[in-house]
Amino acid sequence: MTTFVDRVELHVAAGNGGHGCASVHREKFKPLGGPDGGNGGRGGDVILVVDQSVTTLLDYHHSPHRKATNGKPGEGGNRSGKDGTDLILPVPDGTVVLDKRGNVLADLIGQGTTYIAAQGGRGGLGNAALASPRRKAPGFALLGEPGHSGDVVLELKTVADVALVGYPSAGKSSLISVLSAAKPKIADYPFTTLVPNLGVVTAGSTVYTIADVPGLIPGASQGKGLGLEFLRHVERCSVLVHVLDTAALESERDPLTDLDVIEAELAQYGGLDDRPRVVVLNKVDIPDGQDLADIIRPDLEARGYQVFEVSAVAHLGLKELSFALAKIVAQARAAKPKEEATRIVIRPKAVDDAGFTVVAEEGFYRVLGEKPERWVRQTDFANDEAVGYLADRLARLGVEEELVKAGARSGDEVVIGPEDDAVVFDWEPSIATGAEMLGRRGEDHRFDAPRPAAQRRRDRDAERDEAQQEYDAFKPF
Repeated sequence: MTTFVDRVELHVAAGNGGHGCASVHREKFKPLGGPDGGNGGRGGDVILVVDQSVTTLLDYHHSPHRKATNGKPGEGGNRSGKDGTDLILPVPDGTVVLDKRGNVLADLIGQGTTYIAAQGGRGGLGNAALASPRRKAPGFALLGEPGHSGDVVLELKTVADVALVGYPSAGKSSLISVLSAAKPKIADYPFTTLVPNLGVVTAGSTVYTIADVPGLIPGASQGKGLGLEFLRHVERCSVLVHVLDTAALESERDPLTDLDVIEAELAQYGGLDDRPRVVVLNKVDIPDGQDLADIIRPDLEARGYQVFEVSAVAHLGLKELSFALAKIVAQARAAKPKEEATRIVIRPKAVDDAGFTVVAEEGFYRVLGEKPERWVRQTDFANDEAVGYLADRLARLGVEEELVKAGARSGDEVVIGPEDDAVVFDWEPSIATGAEMLGRRGEDHRFDAPRPAAQRRRDRDAERDEAQQEYDAFKPF
């Protein structure tokens, strides 16, 4: 049964905002109580939070669909709806958040680091909040905005100072078990280690973490063995330690060839050329192992490697190795730039930035922008007064002026929003605002006027239906 997962695809959905309420205060002896509809509650967010007590993404492997709660709708008596509850998802330290295309969205390092994976929708305003001196008793309210939903990929990259790499059964698990308090599974067959093991080592005043990366073999960077699955766990390390088996039972292998193969796989994976390397000749307590170590050590030192002869079983050379690694880690930490406190950067919009664009496309005009698209999502199109209020807002924003500049004429089709979620209507330039033309609650007189584009569409539909009927009447059976 799988107990360690370091890559999952998570399907997240934030909560929808609650709808606003359209209500009029009713009380004895107060016939004109006025609007008292409350606002809808905000939808809950989906938030990723680093929790160092979590070491795997296994929970999200079994349950990849996560959704926050919706906001409650507003009620009469100026009662606002309750906000949705945020969904907090704990993730391991070192989790990288990516989109489906592989672009990095966030790199979560450090206890308590957060990232909002899905933003909850805004709650709709009730008619009490929409009232104005001209529109004293609105007969409508705004709808809650849908919450964001989508897919994100979570990848775990172990946060360690030292990474032990090498062939299967080279003795990496034994080495980390004697250098630290980690207790990995140890056996005399290849691929005993199936998950990265992490241990904490204390050498003098320096404390550092060491990771045992599962065995690499030729072709690991292309997916053979376990290499490709776990190579990402060496990306954050400060130093790479090659563990070479000087007592390998396979006659066709030798430590120098093993080193060259692992280096070739690391080079193909990329991004690790600047990491210092240390070579550990393991199992020198065996007579043949010590003889082989004496033979290959000059060649390794000639290549520029710092070489240590150790035995995890006999505890030989471990102290020298531990302090040498501590020195390299301390130098790497000192070379890193100091982290500065996060600064809040305020970027005000330009004075002439309208926040939307009008694009002329084949047969219609498309309006794109955060505000127009959000206003459309919050409009109840079954209520004419609400649609008239939307038209007034768009006119005040300057959409009509831009449509005129783009060449739009009365009756042309105008589309607001992207193709997947767009609203189409026939454009009629406004001469007076909707508030000056108000009738009964929930109505707007502008919708009594004929709409040429709509009539043209109805005529085309009628002609198509008539032609279909004639074809059905004369087609052979």
